[in-house]
Amino acid sequence: MLGRGLRLSAMAAGIFVCAAMQSGLRAQAPGAPPVAKTMLVEPPAPLLPATLGKLKRAADGDVGDGLGQVDAADAAVLNEDGLKRFARSEYIDGGQHVDVTVYKFVDASGAISAYDYFRKPGMRAEKLGDDSVRNGDELLMRSGVNVVRADFKAGGAAMTALTNELIEHLPKVGGPAALNPLLPSLLPAKGFDGDSVKYALGPAGYAAMGGVLPADVVGFDKSAEVVTARSKSGLLTLLLYPTPEIAGEHLRAIQSLMNQRVAAGGSDQLTLGTVMMRREGPLVVLTTGVWTATDAKKMVDGIHLNSEVSFDKPMPVEFHAEVKKTYSLLESVVIFCGFSAVAMLVLGLFFGGGRALIRVMQGKPAASEPEFLHIDLSGPGGKRLRGPEA
Repeated sequence: MLGRGLRLSAMAAGIFVCAAMQSGLRAQAPGAPPVAKTMLVEPPAPLLPATLGKLKRAADGDVGDGLGQVDAADAAVLNEDGLKRFARSEYIDGGQHVDVTVYKFVDASGAISAYDYFRKPGMRAEKLGDDSVRNGDELLMRSGVNVVRADFKAGGAAMTALTNELIEHLPKVGGPAALNPLLPSLLPAKGFDGDSVKYALGPAGYAAMGGVLPADVVGFDKSAEVVTARSKSGLLTLLLYPTPEIAGEHLRAIQSLMNQRVAAGGSDQLTLGTVMMRREGPLVVLTTGVWTATDAKKMVDGIHLNSEVSFDKPMPVEFHAEVKKTYSLLESVVIFCGFSAVAMLVLGLFFGGGRALIRVMQGKPAASEPEFLHIDLSGPGGKRLRGPEA
């Protein structure tokens, strides 16, 4: 009875589901307007906190997901760098106030390019975030994919405390977006002015940061990256392209342009100075300025593209480590066998030679006992055992 009741309940549930489906199909009859669906979208967390220490935000400020409220002079560069969100607010506590602007970019490469664009000559380095410089009360800082511009009126100690609190609040990212670009790391460690190092991802940023090549020749439309740095001798330019073929194409275009400028002479000749170029895979190295030919060649020949490979899984045991373990084991076996053979030889000489020496001292031959030379197969009474054929 219990099993029959369960089967009847299951049949009733099936009939109810079918009726509900048919009712839904009738509701979605042809020609009927589509049923509106409601989707809940969680808004992103605010870039700026409500308070910074004792300072309170005066208003929400200019907050958005695009470039509508960004300063017009910076909009082109920030758009190239991949600006995703920004926020600007004023914090007040009595007579103290701080103006803070936060820019969030798609990845760390865009943040570094924007940081170099905003960085002014003469700003002193600070130990805040990933990169930071300061000029009086004006602070520029990069933390991951975020760039912060702040005008602090609260003093140095308060600046450090409030900035550390702001860093904890800024959004964090992981994965490839958090990786720093390779190109700036290829610059020589010495011989260049740190304020002159500029990393650009587009023509507007490259021109604003003192680039010497036309944007169409550089090839930003092919995802080119450029870093420039100045020394006492002149300007060093590194260009990185997605593939060696694209790099070779633009290197030939740059060579053609440089040859035309050198042939024309005049102000271009004085501006370009010693031009030296070299390509290594997708990397192009270029010097311009008052370099000597020897120094320029040494510079371009000394920069190499180092490929880096990262793994997010534990590395397997290296093969040479296993070979080393096997070699050590075989070596131990050989040594053990060698010592065993030597020990057997020594023991054989000791016991065998000692026995023979004792017999000689007793006036007997060293080895003349018959039982040691043959097997006595004779039977009882001195008769030799014979087989059936005997």
